[in-house]
Amino acid sequence: MTVEFIGMIGTQHASEIHAPSGPVIDPEYTRRFARAHEDAGFDRILIGYGSGWPEGGQVAAHVAAHTDRLGLLIAHRPGFVAPTLAARTFATLDQFSGGRVAVHTITGGNDHEQQRDGDYLGKDERYARTDEYLQILRRAWSSPEPFDFDGAYYRFADFSAHVQPAHRIPLYFGGSSEAAYRVGGKHADTFALWGEPLAETAEQIASVRNAAQAAGRAEPPGISVSFRPILGPTEELAWERAHAILDTITTGRANWPARAWRTDGPPQNAGSQRLLAAAEKGDLHDRALWTAPAKASGAAGNSTALVGTPETVAQALLDYVDIGVTTILIRGYDPLDDAIDYGRHLLPLVRQELAHRAATARTEAATVGAR
Repeated sequence: MTVEFIGMIGTQHASEIHAPSGPVIDPEYTRRFARAHEDAGFDRILIGYGSGWPEGGQVAAHVAAHTDRLGLLIAHRPGFVAPTLAARTFATLDQFSGGRVAVHTITGGNDHEQQRDGDYLGKDERYARTDEYLQILRRAWSSPEPFDFDGAYYRFADFSAHVQPAHRIPLYFGGSSEAAYRVGGKHADTFALWGEPLAETAEQIASVRNAAQAAGRAEPPGISVSFRPILGPTEELAWERAHAILDTITTGRANWPARAWRTDGPPQNAGSQRLLAAAEKGDLHDRALWTAPAKASGAAGNSTALVGTPETVAQALLDYVDIGVTTILIRGYDPLDDAIDYGRHLLPLVRQELAHRAATARTEAATVGAR
């Protein structure tokens, strides 16, 4: 079995424990950050979306010009760009990058954040709009003939995309609500979840698969889970570092992402609600899952950690593979340095074990076939 590893980059040095430094767009830092992921052996990097953030497609174009093979997973909110234009934009970048583009669809779970970009639709309508949007993207990327569309949110006639992608662009999809399962289960190649305990993650995987089956799909989407690994050469040193990170988050000395996303009252999106519910059950779950950072940050984004030596965290990641996870997104609280360390110490261990399992399965199959 092959497991895909995804990292995440930004255009300046910043995290929950590091106040932003340098310009908002630092081309050299962005290049170094992307190259570090490529050198570390990541398959893709996620380029995030925020209402005031640098535009992800242009960030991806800069990264593509300074890397050789690294995949580009561009977070994209339906509703702010016409799907016909989005289809041409992503197809154009896919051609220039040699077939490296993937799109991560984020419908939006925070009304205030959506309204910053001028979107006043409610959650259910946003998901209905996303359903239409993804139908159009897929058809635009595959239809050799002009086509019309007449839906509740989009209407056009005789659209023809003269530029087609260099490959079949994968669609990733994030969300944890029933509406997300329904729309993502219908359209996604990979359905992305935040890092919950194993039992809760298995429940979500089942919900996604049931939704895909209800949509008439023969094969369900792959499953991505996101974590914030905190590594140390010993268990004690890993936990010492983890508690230092938590102290910085709790005191708010540099907790700018949570402040930027947080609104009055509890979070509206189901993903954050689920992380906080897991945190209420306890700080430590399963082999190494630590939910305290999610509680301290208000679960603003993927914020649960896996803490321990590289060997412990690798085994924890494999526990998720064992329940059906096919993609792992990891990013650190020390973003650039952690990406380098993951490539040196963590990714090789997971891949080594997966290769060992595959070789063992082939040997057993050959033995059975020879009987």
